[in-house]
Amino acid sequence: MRRPALLLRLLGPCLAALLAVGCATPVGVERASSLDTYRRLTTNVLSAGTPSVWSLQVLNRADLADRFEADPEATLEALREPLSQRVTADRLFALAELSFLHAQETKTRGYYLAAVAYAYAFLFPEARPPPDALDPRLRLAADLYNLGLAAGFAAPGGADLAVEPGIVPLPFGDLQLSLPPAELEWSGYRFTHLVPVGDFEIRGLRNHYRVAGLGAPLAAELEPVGSGPAAEAARKRIPPSIKVPVTLFVRFERPVQALVEGRLHARIEIHTPDEAPSVSVDGRIIPLERDYSATLAYMLEGARVWDLEIAGFRFGDARLFGDGLVMLAPHRRGRIPLVLVHGTASSIARWAELLNELAADAVLRERFEVWFFTYNTGQPVLYSAHLLRAALTSAVTDLDPHGEDPALRRMVVVGHSQGGLLAKLMVIHSGTRFWDNVSTRDLAELDLEPETRTLLEAAMFFHPLPTVKRVVFIATPHRGSFRASDPVRNLVRRFVALPGRLADQFRSASAGANLLAFSDSRLPTSVDNMSPGHPFVRTLAASPIDPGVAAHSIIAVRGPGPPWGQTDGVVAYESAHVDGVASELVVRSGHSAQSHPDTIAEMRRILLEHAETR
Repeated sequence: MRRPALLLRLLGPCLAALLAVGCATPVGVERASSLDTYRRLTTNVLSAGTPSVWSLQVLNRADLADRFEADPEATLEALREPLSQRVTADRLFALAELSFLHAQETKTRGYYLAAVAYAYAFLFPEARPPPDALDPRLRLAADLYNLGLAAGFAAPGGADLAVEPGIVPLPFGDLQLSLPPAELEWSGYRFTHLVPVGDFEIRGLRNHYRVAGLGAPLAAELEPVGSGPAAEAARKRIPPSIKVPVTLFVRFERPVQALVEGRLHARIEIHTPDEAPSVSVDGRIIPLERDYSATLAYMLEGARVWDLEIAGFRFGDARLFGDGLVMLAPHRRGRIPLVLVHGTASSIARWAELLNELAADAVLRERFEVWFFTYNTGQPVLYSAHLLRAALTSAVTDLDPHGEDPALRRMVVVGHSQGGLLAKLMVIHSGTRFWDNVSTRDLAELDLEPETRTLLEAAMFFHPLPTVKRVVFIATPHRGSFRASDPVRNLVRRFVALPGRLADQFRSASAGANLLAFSDSRLPTSVDNMSPGHPFVRTLAASPIDPGVAAHSIIAVRGPGPPWGQTDGVVAYESAHVDGVASELVVRSGHSAQSHPDTIAEMRRILLEHAETR
């Protein structure tokens, strides 16, 4: 009996070792749901704050997984060491992701920019083949680059980025950044605030669109700089209050070799929306990431334009930008102007939904550029239309004085509500009909100051503007609005102050020998003009659209069934209907139909048709 006990005592250590080996988890499988498997395979530093399976594989192969938890900086340095003998895509990717993870935990600029450099080298490995297009690490590396740029250039204690040249210390060397001054200048302006929009949550827009690509999407603010005709022309149309969607891109020289040497050189580039939507790197065309939706929402957050809606209706002298024509970017040759004209007590902000959807369409974004016309909406409609016509004419003269760009002569003018009346006045021959409504005498017979005569000629006599080839009417009261009743008109007359210059000119025109020449001693407001039965709206409704212009109607009614006898709450179907238009779409909506999905889909169809028309 003693012999087995002694034998066990002697063999104990060996048995313990054998049992330990035998008790290790055996190799095998367990069934899991495909969703759980997918989540495990796609978990990464950006989605869950933990390394991806690809980075863990690199750590496990180097026996560094436990060490990374305890000492991440020493582990990252250990992962770098083999680069001097052999650079692999696996190791570059792991260094990018793990550097970003450590930067997130320590908020260290050097590690963010190290992650950017590693990701760039993974994406553009110089003479080596680039990653396969289906490699799932490709998009993650691009996101590490993009987010690393935004975090690595963040200004201490502020929302802006500190984008400037200089030497930035990295954990393994330094990064020399160059920034040509021209990169911060754009169309007579300089970028003063570069705000990352990648982490913005937007509200008020149905969809949030981002163009996937490389680079950090930013919103840029502006300040005037420079002089000369080009700069002055841009500042005349582009207000300094706009926010420009731009992309921060950092281009590394010999990224792989520079990482091995520990001395990196890179050039900072700021790409604006009027440029090409991509960059060339090592002969490859790489799309730039942009976030149009977030930039648009950021621009409209607390913007003064909201305050102008009521002020612009009440006060005819409310200050507007320039002549009322607003552009979001300089004109690019070959792009057709899409001119959006808002309605009564409204503003250009009401086009945000349409603008957001059109900006998301790559074809329309390349073929069209959006212009806005803003005006004081309580003033006479004819006067507002005169200002629109003058602004469009001036813009074409400024942008194309020699008539070399046919796109500027293919404008599409879209008007909502009262804006649709302005749009129609761009494409009719009025003859003397509007003048005959207000005077029994010919204009040439009146004793007028030259300035007054010029104004009356411009505001009372209309002919088709040759640069406008298509118009779209949205919820437009062609025969007036039933809301413009006599009590409402009387209230508006007490509420609205007409433009002082216009009132002075009218008093001058109707005084003295001209006293009996005018049928009404008062200037009408826009609400007077839109009252059913008013001479102006009856005359405009009876005026045919020039046959060389395509016209479309988008009419809103609130209820189901046939549209006849229905309204949108402001305009009846019978008032908005126009015979002979190229198309008519009835949208089940209230009066603010310019934001309705059906309206936007119809606008996309019309614009694609226009782009294809020669």
